[in-house]
Amino acid sequence: MAAKRLKYLSLGASVAVIAGLAACSEGDPGQEEPGGEEGGEIQTVGLMVQDLSNPFFGAMEDALVAAAEPQGIEVNVQDGQQDLNTQNNQIDTFIQQQVDAILINAVDSEGIGPAVQRATDAGIIVVAVDVAAEGAQATVTLDNTAAGEVACTYLFEQMGGSGDILVVDGTPITSVQDRMTGCEAVMEENPDINVVGHQNGDNGRQEALSLTQDMLTANSEIDGIFAINDPSALGATLAAEQAGYSDLTIVGVDGSPEAVEALEDPDSMFSGTAKQDPGAQVEMGLEMAQQLIAGEELEEDYVEIRTEMLTRDNLEEYEGW
Repeated sequence: MAAKRLKYLSLGASVAVIAGLAACSEGDPGQEEPGGEEGGEIQTVGLMVQDLSNPFFGAMEDALVAAAEPQGIEVNVQDGQQDLNTQNNQIDTFIQQQVDAILINAVDSEGIGPAVQRATDAGIIVVAVDVAAEGAQATVTLDNTAAGEVACTYLFEQMGGSGDILVVDGTPITSVQDRMTGCEAVMEENPDINVVGHQNGDNGRQEALSLTQDMLTANSEIDGIFAINDPSALGATLAAEQAGYSDLTIVGVDGSPEAVEALEDPDSMFSGTAKQDPGAQVEMGLEMAQQLIAGEELEEDYVEIRTEMLTRDNLEEYEGW
């Protein structure tokens, strides 16, 4: 069955947990739920993220704890360290611990599929957050295609519609791939934009720094840089500064606290970011898991939250995360 899709109109929309979703219900006869119950409520939830050193995922953890604690739900957070084998092992541990639900931010959207299947076979509710995960029963993510579109639209406008750029790409997950799809769509509308360097990093600052240094060595005459997230964009910015550049336009995706700090510096080449809301995703993911474990049908099993561009022009209006 094709996934139902819903796009939320703004990041500012509140994500309210509907009262009573966690209440016990009958469920299907003979269908064993986590903990051996038929239907029921979430008592333990595991959150798996790609890399806790990235503030984006730290914000996810904080938001989930804040949403779960008042409901008496125990939260277990695991750092995937950008490694598929690590996440495979973490899911197997959650199965042994008989958690009720897993919110997973996969390091590899397809590669994690067999482990997700093991969890669902064990009666665990699995909801993908931020990126798709093969086999998950529901997904809540950001409109990453739109994020790539708005970031690159802004970048190309600042460049006057022409010039050479570098692209700091990332890992094989849907959010990264969709951001690139969005950016490439805007490139097609701007034939005078030329990509002279394109490298895949690990979505982190240090790797982006190294990759950008190499690309700048090979392509010294550039006008801008698109990076798939803020850590990568900030790593690229540092590489450009160290190489003596001062007038490039560099954009990322996330709206992180570090990005805000860079935008507050009028001399920084970091010029904008497609802002995201990590907290809204896990809050809604928990809500979905609550509905599923109670035996309720989801109104939508694939939810996308739209994004907007954050620049120095609208920085004062941004509440951050």
